[in-house]
Amino acid sequence: MSEYAIAHAHGMHVVHDGPRQAPPLLLLHGSGASSAFWGPVVPALADRHHVIRVDLPGFGQSPPAPPYDVPLQARRVAAVLDGLGLARVVAIGHSSGGYIATALAEQRPGLVRALALISSGPNPAALLPQPLLHRVLLAPPLGPFLWARRSDATIRKAISMTAARPVDVPDDMVAALRGIPYRVLRAVLRGNGAYIAERGVPERLTDLQVPVLVVFGAADPRWEPLSARQYEAVPSARVELLPGVGHLPMFEDPKATGTLLLDFAATGADVHPCAPEP
Repeated sequence: MSEYAIAHAHGMHVVHDGPRQAPPLLLLHGSGASSAFWGPVVPALADRHHVIRVDLPGFGQSPPAPPYDVPLQARRVAAVLDGLGLARVVAIGHSSGGYIATALAEQRPGLVRALALISSGPNPAALLPQPLLHRVLLAPPLGPFLWARRSDATIRKAISMTAARPVDVPDDMVAALRGIPYRVLRAVLRGNGAYIAERGVPERLTDLQVPVLVVFGAADPRWEPLSARQYEAVPSARVELLPGVGHLPMFEDPKATGTLLLDFAATGADVHPCAPEP
């Protein structure tokens, strides 16, 4: 596996893994994260694919660039892919990264040949009550003050609270989260909420006519795990629930997550949703 990074002309930091001539996989992180969150599954994916990881504006090594509504974020990602000369990618999004991947397919159906959504809540009604630590950090009046003063231990605790299994949070993840401005995260969360409130993700996917893989932790503390079944209404969707896994499947069960993604990219992503079954 080879890895190198470029600072793209559109202002987003991009990391490449794997051979450039291999089929492309686009990885989009969720809110309050960065491209580093994909680390545990990248080695397996990059053995067979050209893996492209993007730090969305205001996260990781990409500078802030308001506004942060989901359709605009998708257009920015499309510009990155166009600049790299890539097409027919399998777009994979974690959490709200799944919304950007969906919007990318809505806007540019010829650019995305398949979608994989990991821990992406289908609509606002599926959101569970969040832990007190998360609510305090993200809401005024204390949020801005506490956010600027949070310790590495607090960041690790906040990440771990989204998991159902013990996770080893590497230093690069902590550093990436430390650099996220409070106002950026608040704006991104508002944009995400507006996107799924306007129309639920399963309804959007039904119109897209592209193969879809949905991966959910059966013990996700952020989204009601059984809400993943709403994606079964999408004719082209395959839904997988991982037992004992929370909101971070790529950290809690990287082997199973990587295997699902590889299998989907190699087989399911090449099957047209309207094709008859053998």
